[in-house]
Amino acid sequence: MSDSELRRLIDDLRAEAQRDRDPEETPEIGVVMGSDSDLDVMAGSEDGRPGAYDALTELGFEEVTDYDDPPEARFTFETYVVSAHRTPELMYAYAETAEERGLDVIIAGAGGKSADLPNMTASLAYPLPVVGVPVQEKSLPSVVGMPTGAPIVAVDAGKSFNAALSAVQMLSRQHDELRDRLVEYHDDLQEGVAEVSRRLHEEGTPGFRDSRE
Repeated sequence: MSDSELRRLIDDLRAEAQRDRDPEETPEIGVVMGSDSDLDVMAGSEDGRPGAYDALTELGFEEVTDYDDPPEARFTFETYVVSAHRTPELMYAYAETAEERGLDVIIAGAGGKSADLPNMTASLAYPLPVVGVPVQEKSLPSVVGMPTGAPIVAVDAGKSFNAALSAVQMLSRQHDELRDRLVEYHDDLQEGVAEVSRRLHEEGTPGFRDSRE
């Protein structure tokens, strides 16, 4: 990212914070990651574990890519790469303007041993809640190691899908529609387990194994 592009991005975030938009037209959830190499964990991949993007879209959220032309969906989210170490000024701009730009909660993920983006974002965006995602196992101590009085909610390594569910749970306290979607999602999970359990019992272990291949 060039200096000019970085400056434009920072200026755009700060300018957006000054605009008086209808809260229903601004994203409720912000998703940030320290590098685009974190995308498969934070968004989900076709051949791996599902991610935050998968959870949010499954629950009816749509992604905002243009603030002046938001999606028609009532609930939306935005996605950025924000490096705590390489672009600290961008991190400050993103977190400090988050609430003014209409965000209600941030999901922040980072990898490596110095995974500082989630906890720095939590400190800068306070009192906005931040759900931290350690992208790798070695990132976990850095993400959860906040001192008393500096809160962050965090999920297990790589589980941005759960981070998104937690974010929507927070929003559901004010939006019955989201609560209903979460309940429906959970009911579907239970039904899925019940169906597998019945198949295993009725087909027997060898038959069940064959049917899964």
